[in-house]
Amino acid sequence: MNKKILITGANVGIGKDTARQLAMKNETEKIYLACRNETKAIAAKKDLEKKTGRSIFEIIVMDVSDIDSVKTAVLNLPEPIDALIMNAGGLGGKTRDRLTKEGATQIFASNVLGHVVLTDELIKAGKLKNIALFAGSESARGIKKMGLKPPELKTSSTNEFKSIIDGTFFGYKTEALVIYAYVKYIAALWMSAMARKHNHMRFITMSPGSTSGTAVLDDISGFKKFRIKYIMMPFIMPLMGMVHGLEKGAKRFVDGINNKKLKSGVFYGSKLNVLTGPIVDQSEFFTNLRNTTIQDNAYEAVYKFLK
Repeated sequence: MNKKILITGANVGIGKDTARQLAMKNETEKIYLACRNETKAIAAKKDLEKKTGRSIFEIIVMDVSDIDSVKTAVLNLPEPIDALIMNAGGLGGKTRDRLTKEGATQIFASNVLGHVVLTDELIKAGKLKNIALFAGSESARGIKKMGLKPPELKTSSTNEFKSIIDGTFFGYKTEALVIYAYVKYIAALWMSAMARKHNHMRFITMSPGSTSGTAVLDDISGFKKFRIKYIMMPFIMPLMGMVHGLEKGAKRFVDGINNKKLKSGVFYGSKLNVLTGPIVDQSEFFTNLRNTTIQDNAYEAVYKFLK
């Protein structure tokens, strides 16, 4: 039973509604809202307390793109948690290609590298008991209706994965959504490798599906943002099974940490050609996801940036 949960990126969107839904369960005793902006976190905490009628929320200041911030947050966490939900991330905005001091791009650091450190530090400190869930994306297996192909690598070697992490893999003006797909692909592979290395715990990658009301689209600029956010998502995509509401997206995370029928090491998301509805194993559509050699190469590449 998951009584105490930590959620990154918990002050807005899917992270915040996940916290709300979890608070409505009687077994939930504590929810840690891990956010980089304390002011926004305080506002979210007050709103969640008002909506749920419960005072079980605590704020942990954490910037997942900053390794030192993550380590400090783990030190300041006063007790072990049962479940970790790694929700923070996004497309990286105008700084997505900027390199961190570790040599990773900002988009990779905020989505993956910080969460890798967070998970490892929690485990080393004995502060994570049951399950870690990572917010995946169907873009990591390709979305044909959106013109996104599955990630295409020549060798899937450690060095090739490193080139994705430091950005040298991509050509000039590669679209943010394409880079995001490769980033989420590496994350899913890392999670599967973690499941094999830590079999006393569960590691689930769960896509929330294409969800309205999230902050991810705010990182898209210009007319494309307007077209997707204000025309396609409200009117066209729901008819195609390509978008659902915030509550349904967040519920996938809630179910993901509580449904023991879900297998550790598996990446769950929508069926092929849709981004909503029942969840299935994404390796059914992209077999590289279940290849343990590829998983280990991605895992090794990630840790090259943490030495």
